[in-house]
Amino acid sequence: MPLFTTAPKSICLLRLSAIGDVCHAVAMVQAIQKQWPTTKITWIMGKIEAQLLHDLPDVEVIVFDKKTGFTGMRAIWKQLSGRKFDALLHMQLALRASALTLGIKAKYKVGFNRKRAKEGQWLFTNKKIPDTASQHVLDSFFEFAYFLGIDKTTPTWNIPLSDADIEFANQVSHLNRPLFVISPAASKDERNWLIPRYAVVADYAAKTGFEVVLCGSPTPREQKLGEAIERKMHHPVINLIGKTSLKQLTAVLKEAALVLAPDSGPAHIATTQGTRVIGLYGHSNPKRTGPYLSKDSVVSVYEKHVQEQHKKPLQDLPWSARAKGEHIMQDISTGQVIEQFNKSTDSLF
Repeated sequence: MPLFTTAPKSICLLRLSAIGDVCHAVAMVQAIQKQWPTTKITWIMGKIEAQLLHDLPDVEVIVFDKKTGFTGMRAIWKQLSGRKFDALLHMQLALRASALTLGIKAKYKVGFNRKRAKEGQWLFTNKKIPDTASQHVLDSFFEFAYFLGIDKTTPTWNIPLSDADIEFANQVSHLNRPLFVISPAASKDERNWLIPRYAVVADYAAKTGFEVVLCGSPTPREQKLGEAIERKMHHPVINLIGKTSLKQLTAVLKEAALVLAPDSGPAHIATTQGTRVIGLYGHSNPKRTGPYLSKDSVVSVYEKHVQEQHKKPLQDLPWSARAKGEHIMQDISTGQVIEQFNKSTDSLF
């Protein structure tokens, strides 16, 4: 039995981070809006994530900067003090997020079931989604919508881009060649692929008629990574690492013919724009966190390493089991990635 048989007046969504996860959540939010256009949606999200999603159509975005701690929580509680939501979708497992829910009034506080909840999240909710079977994070998010009463549907995304953002992306290349965008950095360095191998694939793409673009955030570690790849290359490359806003980056990923990335935000942003992604996976399960619309173009050594480390077959491991180690990504060869590049580009043109 769904939680609601008619459209509720208001829903609050709590999903603070990270970029990839909020991209998954956008599709779920917009599925709710499609079926229940009169339902008012408030979304509490992180500061960086809001740079990308602050102008989602008909969504009230409230920003929580985790660096502000309890002071920031109190500010949000004050902002929402006169309101009571029909449902709060508590979609973040971290204890900090659970603490934030304490000052948000809602008839139903919906969270993950105990099998999937971590850090005591089940203690902060009065309704649990029954889902234990979905593999991909996006599918598990959609289970919140289905629990509310939304019909089964295919994910779609609408992240607004300004004319200026689109113009920025259009001016990246002056050669009238398709763009091959490499976003080389994962959230941790050990999850990055190897610099010389990125360079080999980038040169291969340039030789086959693509214009190669590097993208990423302005952090020093990402800028150093991009510069190191550039030094190893024999062909010209457009290095945009640290030179784009999140909206401009989204426009560039939309303009791209193909994207290469490890498990990272840009891989999932590209998915929201309908761009094919070659995902490089070793530490996390691509069936759980891979680019949702490009599951068939992932290059993965995760299965091998996670089974070796946990000494169990894949089907007996927990949903979120990870492989650990600094040398895992070196098991992905340039040959495997070039083979996937060829398959992906054959299907594009």
